[in-house]
Amino acid sequence: MNQYRAALLVISTRGASGERADLVGPALKPRLLEAGYQVEPVLVIPDDREAISECLVEMCDLRKIDLILTSGGTGLSPSDLTPEATLEVLDRRIPGLAEAMRAAGRAITPHADLSRAEAGQRRQSLIINLPGSPKGALENLEVILPALPHALDKIKGDPTDCGR
Repeated sequence: MNQYRAALLVISTRGASGERADLVGPALKPRLLEAGYQVEPVLVIPDDREAISECLVEMCDLRKIDLILTSGGTGLSPSDLTPEATLEVLDRRIPGLAEAMRAAGRAITPHADLSRAEAGQRRQSLIINLPGSPKGALENLEVILPALPHALDKIKGDPTDCGR
């Protein structure tokens, strides 16, 4: 079991205003706990590029959260700005994670190819964009979950080899 801290950032203008209940946090939190993560409270913020970037910076730089999962804002709607906000704050991208999620999603729906999700590192934090639906977010998390402990170990400076 790892001792990494995870945070869930739900990007939803209607959720942030109270018009829609957050269903993603309750879907992801138990799975993260089961995988050994300490889960911070779920935050719900509007689809606002600046607000998303500021929240990510705060989580990485001030709160020093190890794993930040965003949910929502990865599609093609004009208000879907999560990937752009994420790219603004990353030190480096980790494209394989987003590619793996899209590839696995393709077996479920052709719409998976429309995802613009990003993944990457800021300082010693890992940021991953997930879809906005509880089902899609959980399916995507399951795809990448096995790789996350090793990724976090490496980000934190673990010098050991991956043992392949």
